Amino acid sequence: MTVDEQERTESPRSKRRMILDAAIDNFGGVGFEHTKWATIADEVGIGQTALYHYFESKVHCLLTIMSTELERSLERTRAVTAGIEAPDEKIRVAVTAAFDVTPREALQARILMSHQDLLVGERSSKREEAERQRARELVREIEHEWADLIRAATPARRRRKDDQIVLARLMLGMITSVWRWYRPQGAHTLDEISSVVVDSCARLIP
Repeated sequence: MTVDEQERTESPRSKRRMILDAAIDNFGGVGFEHTKWATIADEVGIGQTALYHYFESKVHCLLTIMSTELERSLERTRAVTAGIEAPDEKIRVAVTAAFDVTPREALQARILMSHQDLLVGERSSKREEAERQRARELVREIEHEWADLIRAATPARRRRKDDQIVLARLMLGMITSVWRWYRPQGAHTLDEISSVVVDSCARLIP
């Protein structure tokens, strides 16, 4: 078990969840670059040095938020589609579920969308690199999960593996792009947005 896996098995006195929540609120609200590490410590009620017991850097915390959001998304998709037989309905339910989020989960999704460039280059820090690799593996799992949903909904005569991966990426891109501009106080509710995206994704199926 790695250090980060041990930390995810939190003791009752652990501040890890509180740190992540404070970081999500700040990174998603005012931006990662404009959030001071000391601000997170103050909101949690610990000294700045104590943050390093949980995360070795602000970037390590950011990468953890990103991988946590990817994991939540994958588990949610699997959970909502598990008991559904009709392939087309599975896709509609999966897309709808992507927008059935709490305000903090919406911020978490915005953070992931805004910092995907971090997943490209190798990190010099061992713990940052481990979290980056975890996030990349989750991205691959999510893409294949959605490709499988598309494959099931595609007539056998039209099935081509490469096409389904591309379609999965297009669907996921459409879904995740919403978090770049969506705001709770904006002109459109998540229900309204979800309805449009569900119909758009359905049209992508051959």
